Amino acid sequence: MLVEDDMSLAEWFSDYLTEHGYLVTLVNRGDVAVELIKTDNPDLVVLDIMLPVKDGFDVCREVRGFYHGPILMMTARDQEMDEVLGLELGADDYVTKPIKPRAMLSRVKALLRRVNNQEQTSLESENCIQFGQFHLDANSRTTLLNGYKVPISSNEFDVLWYLAQSAGQVVNRNELVKAIRGIDYDGFDRSMDIIVSRLRKKLGDDANNPFRIKTIWGQGYLFVTDAWD
Repeated sequence: MLVEDDMSLAEWFSDYLTEHGYLVTLVNRGDVAVELIKTDNPDLVVLDIMLPVKDGFDVCREVRGFYHGPILMMTARDQEMDEVLGLELGADDYVTKPIKPRAMLSRVKALLRRVNNQEQTSLESENCIQFGQFHLDANSRTTLLNGYKVPISSNEFDVLWYLAQSAGQVVNRNELVKAIRGIDYDGFDRSMDIIVSRLRKKLGDDANNPFRIKTIWGQGYLFVTDAWD
């Protein structure tokens, strides 16, 4: 699904993606996008920020309550705070206009490939992870805490699963970025910090003094094994 109010640009991108085998739904309003994402459950959403009625930030915030597929945010505003906010709200990636169609196609392929790999891993895996009242199920990709389902995105689940698999051990940022995104950590990428921050909030961790997913300064993250009773 491509959510973009500039219809000439949207049709251009849509035609290009269609030529490469994708079925594209075009939406030009934020409020309409929310309803269609809920009913259509697209494999991926490319979401512009500057939209009429409801902007891309509001759309991302609202749909993350029920949509767990990848969201690629797109904007003409080259501001770091926009990128940080988009990632904090649940976007998986962020691109700044103008972007060439081939670069857009590459981003789309990478996000969908990651989802497909995750689904294959889930089908093959029979493992669950449990610590006290915390339960992760790789088959259904669900997270339970104190008996309640925690609504987390696909990207968040991957990070949480990786950290939980290494419970009691420090996982450095480069290892985590490479495992999740397939690229080396460049020292400036804040995406993992943002994802971990979102997970802490959803898992009832203390933002100022985390005790479930700790930050070990200069080293990485530590999933604490005895903090889930």
